[in-house]
Amino acid sequence: MHPILTYYMKLPFVKNKEFHFFLCRHLHIAPRRISLYELAFRHRSASLTLEDGSIVNNERLEYLGDAVLDTIVATYLFKKFPDKQEGFLTQVRSKLVQRSQLGQLGLEMGLDKFITKQLGHNTLPMKHLCGDAFEALIGALYLDRGYRKTEHYVIGFIFKRYVQLDVVMQTETDFKSRLIEWTQKNRLKLTIDIPDAPHRPNDKRSGSVFVATVYIGDMEVAKGTGHSKKTAEQHAAENALHAIPTMPDFSPEALEHYLDRMTPSTTH
Repeated sequence: MHPILTYYMKLPFVKNKEFHFFLCRHLHIAPRRISLYELAFRHRSASLTLEDGSIVNNERLEYLGDAVLDTIVATYLFKKFPDKQEGFLTQVRSKLVQRSQLGQLGLEMGLDKFITKQLGHNTLPMKHLCGDAFEALIGALYLDRGYRKTEHYVIGFIFKRYVQLDVVMQTETDFKSRLIEWTQKNRLKLTIDIPDAPHRPNDKRSGSVFVATVYIGDMEVAKGTGHSKKTAEQHAAENALHAIPTMPDFSPEALEHYLDRMTPSTTH
């Protein structure tokens, strides 16, 4: 009998049947160590404190899942595109595992229905939380069933059901490069400012984030946040590209005239 069917038949006799049913019927996962999967859905804002004082949430599983997913996707692309060079493979892999892609994937999989978080203590959008939970889910599956099973699950189930590779490959993700190209083409000065240290909110459970600010000349255009500097810069650049067409003062001619009037001491 197929392991999924065997596990499904046991559901009436397990605790937290709704979550088990979701894993089994919707995600096609028959867990051996259910606690790993429960932890994968526990955001840091709802961390548990154990008797020894240690704090547990899905961050460690997220870290592991990120590494496992990178390896699986890299191997898959290496085999699928035998004639492509490193640059192409790296670009496509980046698109497949970027935060917004994983977040959207997690939403489509329905992960948002089971994420445990502390209400009022987290300002991150659900899409971001779903991306974290997806990576943690991959980490849990890897620990529970091993690499081969996880690889088969990602390629045979996730990719076939939720990922349209052709669409992903055509999706724009390098917003920073686009913004640099736009400013260079129009002879405008671009600065993306980001502190070395992340911003730490008063509520530590919400997690630290980097905040990047885009300036054109000495004018602040947009901000972006992320758990890494690279992510924050990309978000800020994306927000800037969205803002520029909607602001009359941001025509290249107007900005160039403005910059001509500036003194060096006022330039960021």
